[in-house]
Amino acid sequence: MAKQSKLNNRRGKPADAHRPQPTKRVKSTAQTDRRSAPTDDEHADEFVFGRHAVAEALREEGASTINKLFVQSGLTSEPVEAILASAKKKKILVSSVPKTKLDLLSDGGNHQGVLVAMAPYAYATIDDLFANAEAAGQDPFFLVLDNLEDPHNLGSILRTADAVGVHGIIIPKHRAVGLTGTVAKLSTGAIEHVPVARVTNLTSTIKLLKDRGMWVFGTAMDGQDFRQWDAHGAVALVIGNEGKGISPGVAKQMDATLTIPMVGHVQSLNASVAAGILMYQAFTSREAVK
Repeated sequence: MAKQSKLNNRRGKPADAHRPQPTKRVKSTAQTDRRSAPTDDEHADEFVFGRHAVAEALREEGASTINKLFVQSGLTSEPVEAILASAKKKKILVSSVPKTKLDLLSDGGNHQGVLVAMAPYAYATIDDLFANAEAAGQDPFFLVLDNLEDPHNLGSILRTADAVGVHGIIIPKHRAVGLTGTVAKLSTGAIEHVPVARVTNLTSTIKLLKDRGMWVFGTAMDGQDFRQWDAHGAVALVIGNEGKGISPGVAKQMDATLTIPMVGHVQSLNASVAAGILMYQAFTSREAVK
């Protein structure tokens, strides 16, 4: 592996390193439905709440995945009427309940008077992520989230990932936040459009990505200035844990690292903010080559 300091100025990749070309894969059937029946660790319904998130779920899903729509008793407004009309069209059961019921189901979240009970979110496979990029006719652009714990960060990252055309997100199965109702609410519908793969071992998965032709970038204080990063080609961006950053085993797999220069007194950024800044740099450089 070439040292991280030996960077090609144009691509931000090790100058003398070589990566095999990505292997084309056939899209698996796992991504045809973003939801599935509960598995061993998914015993109960997930709750998606908030008018925008519920409207998006109703638009994308049907009675096979949405078990029931809960609406606050006596609540009337154009957005709520539109949600009810959509549920009726898709023959989804509607239940009128007091606000206290919605408060309980949403765990005190800002439900705005509407909530749907859905089958738990299904996870994609790594092949699905590559197939998603292939279907778009683009080089793969993935995010790898190294043990993020805050659902607010994951929800925000999903929203930005959808905006910039990320083809998929990879998260670890253990000791990290997964796809929950809170994440769905905070993603404002992006969870329906960005496939998320959950893997047992991030280090092994990153090695697999590299074998399939991807360049892997992480964050570090002594990394390359992110503003010089040209992210076109097949790339994966690793975002570390909110407090600990990228774990040592994962850090060893980086082809190069990036840093976000700061001049203020607080020399750190929220994980979702840092991810957003880097995703938009990647988006800018990838769009510039069209």
